[in-house]
Amino acid sequence: MLYTKETAFKVAEQLLQIKAIKLSVAKPFTWASGWKSPIYCDNRLSLSFPKVRNYIRKEMASAVIDKFGQPDVIAGVATGAIAWGALVAQDLGLPFVYVRSSAKEHGLANLIEGYIESGLSVVVVEDLISTGMSSLKAVSALRDAGCKVNGMVSIFTYGFEEAEKNFKNEKCKLVSLSDYDSLVKQALESEYITEKNLEPLAKWRKDPAKWG
Repeated sequence: MLYTKETAFKVAEQLLQIKAIKLSVAKPFTWASGWKSPIYCDNRLSLSFPKVRNYIRKEMASAVIDKFGQPDVIAGVATGAIAWGALVAQDLGLPFVYVRSSAKEHGLANLIEGYIESGLSVVVVEDLISTGMSSLKAVSALRDAGCKVNGMVSIFTYGFEEAEKNFKNEKCKLVSLSDYDSLVKQALESEYITEKNLEPLAKWRKDPAKWG
């Protein structure tokens, strides 16, 4: 679900302006998965723009409290959401941890970095949701550590049906600042794309694995 429609359009506008999100139907991008895509999103770029960074930080912190109440800990998903999670935790005056994609192969072999203990309530911060699988691995790791995961807040989600199913199956509520539909509407309004781009964009969202 979206945090607010106003936030969704504002975040989409900002991400387009700084080119953290790029749309290109004619020359699609290739994701690490091998999928061809008319959209590329790199929210880490937002950290380099103070006004955008501060707006996203403020809205994520508000979303945490408004939708989940104040948790004991904020957890970021490595690597893209480590900085965002730390910013949100700082804003809320809360402890911060981050969850690795896999345990370290040396030292203490930590999967969760930072102080955590059983019984603590956690809200997870993520930068981008595609299928949701990597994000939900972090949720599983925190639950395995005995934590209560109240939910997750992300900057952007593609809104894939697969992701919605995955979050439902894991019983984890997801709140995003912006999403694909808001992005397309904002891109059309700002003349970043034209009406002729809408059909191929819709086809991609429906079946991204086969598009292109």
